[in-house]
Order: sequence, then structure tokens, then C-alpha cells
Amino acid sequence: MRNPARKAHSPRSEARMEYEAQVWIDGWAERPASDWSPVLDKAAGTAFARYGSASAEQVDRAVRSARRAQPGWAEVDANAKCEILRAFARELENRRDELLTLIIRETGGTKEKAEEELGQSINQLLNSATQLTENAGAILPPYKNGKISLSRAVPLGVIGLIVPWNYPMSLAMRALAPGLAYGNAVVLKPAELTPIAGGQILAEAAKAAGVPAGVFNVVPGDGPETGRTLSEHPDLDLIHFTGSFEVGQQISSFAGKNFRAAATELGGDNAFVVLDDADIDQAASCALWTSLWYQGQTCITAGRHIVLRSVADEFTAAVVDRVAKLRVGDPLRDEVDLGPIITEQQLKRFHEGLVEPSLAAGAKLATGGTYDGLFYQPAVLTGVTPDMPVFTEEIFGPVMPITVVDSEAEALDLVNRHRTLMNSVFTKDTMRGLAFAQKVKSNEVHVNDGYARHGGEGQLAGYTHRQWIGIQTTPTDYPAWASK
Repeated sequence: MRNPARKAHSPRSEARMEYEAQVWIDGWAERPASDWSPVLDKAAGTAFARYGSASAEQVDRAVRSARRAQPGWAEVDANAKCEILRAFARELENRRDELLTLIIRETGGTKEKAEEELGQSINQLLNSATQLTENAGAILPPYKNGKISLSRAVPLGVIGLIVPWNYPMSLAMRALAPGLAYGNAVVLKPAELTPIAGGQILAEAAKAAGVPAGVFNVVPGDGPETGRTLSEHPDLDLIHFTGSFEVGQQISSFAGKNFRAAATELGGDNAFVVLDDADIDQAASCALWTSLWYQGQTCITAGRHIVLRSVADEFTAAVVDRVAKLRVGDPLRDEVDLGPIITEQQLKRFHEGLVEPSLAAGAKLATGGTYDGLFYQPAVLTGVTPDMPVFTEEIFGPVMPITVVDSEAEALDLVNRHRTLMNSVFTKDTMRGLAFAQKVKSNEVHVNDGYARHGGEGQLAGYTHRQWIGIQTTPTDYPAWASK
């Protein structure tokens, strides 16, 4: 639904080319093999940077460079690694104002989103540096007399890292920081829509911080070509991917063929459940935050709102009232709550592919659903049934479908019908919320909240493997045939 009263883009003037996303191999930047392509300011619609695609030969050299550098990096002592990671964080902090503006322009997010992303990136480096001072091994119970058994964490080796466009810096850093901390080398493929914040800036900061040549390499390019070349490379020890379920399936298949590990965080059709005793004011505010933050373009966005009938009218009214007041526009020019959708293709995917067919099937548009260019007024849909596209598919846009159910059991059944990454349930009864959460088939369930955190001790298992060392302190009586 177009609103002809608004212009397609902000009138901000055409920007000069301020950045180039280069290929980084063995500590040096080189031009990509392909021709340059523009990187757009998502609100203005103008090019302010450019990138090219690394060739298969450049990807191969990047992986081989990482393989050569990794053993030496693994031998660097913890104190030295810790200082390099802290210096990496300082490099980002010293460019704070520049990077906030860059993230806003490249991703189309608000200033609050940019501050969150940059802050997460810096904290991930500092947290990983801190974890280097913690115990990463164990003394195990002896399984026979005279035996000392030790367990230690050993780096995986070379990690291939493919990151999405929505949080290009922090989702890269979520794997890069612990990966480096635990002695691995990394080859990063940033998203083609955000190759500056997600690649070039990180390479520059890493080099300035003293990360040794070859330990961190960057290969920008398009996903179907550069990303596939990296994910299929036989000399990786781990491929780490964040993105769609379909691409994650392909990457896991590639990893299996090469008999190596794959770590994937994939999208899902997440649910936000409101039980009949919920604090409706809190639930409505959280629903907006969880569903519309960064225009709904995150993998932990709540896409389905499943509400018990007795509170459905009150919840819907509270949500519609809040959504109708949201301001959409250019995050660098205006005081806005939401910025543009990342691309026209993405907008058409969820609006023409999901919203319009659901309306045709009987859903009602309570507010929003109009757009000009990439500026989309957030939509609330009521009367949504479980067979409609906005219920069955991940939306990845600023759309809030509301489905009414008659019982808690029905709500739980609907939650578990689809793959999910993170779910929420609202109730004033904490134990009721806990009981509900325990029945949800999902890695994350939040009671009276709707957001996620990452990191902590679990990072150790993700970027190392366990090596058992047995030390025999007394002579062993071997069988007679072995002593002849």
C-alpha cells in the first residue's frame, strides 16, 4: 500500500565515496577481483562507499594465510592476547562518533540501535579478554593408580565466519572476539549490504591493535559466490554462519562433506504469548520493543502474537495505540523511532509476499501497512489465523500479527508448530510462566521479557575442543606378551 504523499527517500545530498571494502589477506589490504559495487546509505538511497567480491583464489589465499598464522597465534601467552583484544576495543572506541554514523547509514537503524551494536562489539572484545584469565582446563579423577588425567582447551584452528547485514559489526564480533581469544585464526565474509561496518572497519582496527598478520582475514563479496566458496573450503575447522534456515542447511551440508564443524544461528517464526493474567501495559510495550526494534529485522524478533481471548481486545488496543504513534524516517535527519527497510526486495518480500496474502485471506489491518520507498509504517494485523502467511513464515519486517486463542494449551500448541529461536510469555504468575517455558521447544524462552544475551562461559566450548592428557607417574605392569 503506497502513500503518495511522502517522498521515496530523504533529501540528504549525494555522499562522496568515503569507504572501500577491500580484501584483507595476511595483514595487507588488496583490491577485490571483481568490479566495484555501491554500498548505499539506506535512508538517502545514495552510494557512500563501495565493495567488490573476492575471487575464489583470494578466498583460498585468505584461508591458507590463516592456516599458516594460527599455530603461532595459539602460542601467544594469555596476557599478550588479552592486551591485543583490549587494544582492539580501544580502536573502536576511539572512532565512536564516526562508527555510530556509519552503522546508521549502512544498516538504516536508529542511533539507539547503532549505540547498542557498537557497545556490544566493544564489550565482546573486553569480555573475551577477561575470560582469558579464567581457568580453561581441569584435573580429572584418575581412572587407575599412578595416573594423572588433565583436560585442556585447544583452539579449533581456522574459523570461517559469515555474518548477516542486520548487526554486521556485533554479530561478527560475537564469534571473532572469542575465536581470537582462544587462539584461532578467522576468515570473515561480511554481508554485501554492510561490508564496511561488518568487515573493513574490523580489519583496520585489528591491524592497528596488533593482531598478527594472517590471524584475521576479510573476504567481502556476494553470498552465493564468495560465501559459498568460503563455506566449501576444505581447510576450515569450523564454519560459523548467522542467517536464513535455507542457507544454514546448505552450509551445514558443505561442512558435513568436509567432515568439519558448523555453527549456525538461523531465523525462526518466534512467538510472543500473552496469558490471561498478564500485565497488559507491560506486555504491549514489550511486544513493540521485541517486534519492531530495528524495523523487525532481527532473528529474535517476535513475529507471532498469541493472545488469550479474555485479554485480546485490551492487548490489541494498547498495541495499536502505541504503534500508531511511531515515527518513521531518516535516522540521521529526523527524530524517529524506526528507520528504512534494508532494501526494496526485503520490503516486497514481507509486504507483497506475506501481508497482502494474509489480508486477502481475511486478516484485518488495524494500523499502518503503508510505505514510500523504504519507509514502512509498522502494521498491526488482527484476525490472523494459523494458516495465514504472516503466521506461518518469518516476517523480518515491522509487522505485528495478533492471533486469539481460547486456552493456554492452544497457545502452547501454536508456539511449538514452528521452528523458533526465541519466545516470550507474559503472566503475573512467575511459576506459571516457568511451567509454560519448560514446555516450549526452543533454546530461549523469556518470561515477562523479550530480549536475548550472548557470551559467557559457553564461548569456550564453541571455539575450542577438549584434549585429554594422561600422565603415568608410576611404572605400569603390562601383560607378559608385551614385555618379551
